[in-house]
Amino acid sequence: MRELLADLLGWWESETPFALATVVTTSASAPRPPGAAMAVDTAGEALGSVSGGCVEGAVYDTAQRVLATGEPVLETFGFGADDAFAAGLTCGGTISVFVQRIDHVTAPDLPAVASASAAAEPVAVATVIAGPARVGARRTVWQDRAAGTTGTEGLDVTVTDDARGMLAQGQSGQRHYGPAGERCGDAVTVFVQAIVPPPRMLLFGAIDFAHAVTRIGVFLGYHVTVCDARGVFATRKRFPEAHEVVVEWPHRYLIRTAVDPSTVICVLTHDPKFDVPLLEVAVRTPAGYIGAMGSRRTHADRLARLRKAGLTEEDLARIRAPIGLDLGARTPEETAVSIAAEIIQNRRRSSGRPLSTTTGPIHR
Repeated sequence: MRELLADLLGWWESETPFALATVVTTSASAPRPPGAAMAVDTAGEALGSVSGGCVEGAVYDTAQRVLATGEPVLETFGFGADDAFAAGLTCGGTISVFVQRIDHVTAPDLPAVASASAAAEPVAVATVIAGPARVGARRTVWQDRAAGTTGTEGLDVTVTDDARGMLAQGQSGQRHYGPAGERCGDAVTVFVQAIVPPPRMLLFGAIDFAHAVTRIGVFLGYHVTVCDARGVFATRKRFPEAHEVVVEWPHRYLIRTAVDPSTVICVLTHDPKFDVPLLEVAVRTPAGYIGAMGSRRTHADRLARLRKAGLTEEDLARIRAPIGLDLGARTPEETAVSIAAEIIQNRRRSSGRPLSTTTGPIHR
């Protein structure tokens, strides 16, 4: 959703109505997560995706119908063995998609939502998708304020509270309530779309491998920062794709910068004078991934230095080194793919094995 906001705001500002189709639930091997979105304007232009291609055509038709009638629709798509050629998910999953007309009347909050996203301010949009409450009603929630209404004061209060909790977790999903917002009921279904800033990727060491990792990090949706104490190497010309290029001693920069569990730290310098003080700081952060480049001999020496600096075995176990999965990578580009694969494997808590050797759902 976040990546569509600039284009959607352009439609909104030009008074071009559009239908917004949002994935609100998934099961089994559904290809896109809750919150994935596709938009269709009155000229028939489509942006985004809800299924990676499986049901796009059917959702497109529904979007045009919603644009014409103004009535929101909640539809479920899945694979039926008796009708394999009908619109459905041939991968075996099921998704529910909520389609709503968006214009100045139905979504007066869109500019504020787009502005918050552009400023890296977390914001959630809670939409009533089923029940006796006004279907399509929206309440926009920030950590310190809220706007719009679901139509019921009690429901507004409960939804606001839950939306802030989901924002803190970076989660989008459904919540069920009683007619007046009671948590014990299921008469009303609300979908909360959490729009949070992209996770950070901190790359230390302005080398050729960092250039390749920068590009793949941006491709994966990270906000990428390259940091090196050597100003001759850490330049915007060498790293044009990076969101930030910082000339500073790595450990000093890491001490003063924001790190959370979604943050990725890649130490690519393989130079003890940089690595050791940097990793001392890194393992004491909540970063979700810490990887360090270097040979096994280099890392053994690095571990010995870190033990002398007082780090525990639990601290050291957080460092993934040599960095990356065993893909036989040699070039900077291949190495970047290896590192990216390990980052995804770590984030998703998956096995990292070839899918052809595993069983069960592909998307957990």
